[in-house]
Amino acid sequence: MSDSVPEATIPVEEVVTDGGPVDPDPDPGPDPDPAAPAPLNVPRTPTGHAEVDAQLERLADADHLATDGHLEVYEDVHRGLRDALTALDARPGPPVPTRHPTAAPQ
Repeated sequence: MSDSVPEATIPVEEVVTDGGPVDPDPDPGPDPDPAAPAPLNVPRTPTGHAEVDAQLERLADADHLATDGHLEVYEDVHRGLRDALTALDARPGPPVPTRHPTAAPQ
């Protein structure tokens, strides 16, 4: 055990010189506009279905729009995905056997 006092570290933001606080980055350039559109960089994994993949890629269009423009993109993508699912039900397949009504259960 030691009787010495550990050195305290002072965050750079709190270091003060004769002229005031020290800026850790003296020339950061222009501050980015917090309201400006910024990509979310959400990964989109291909599904292997061309129509679905095209709709998912369309989501990237929202990255360049202000928030109030996202709704239009999301609705468009939702419509496209819904149409792709509906098309799966509409594809012709083997004929469905028809059931003839039988006598009423007793």
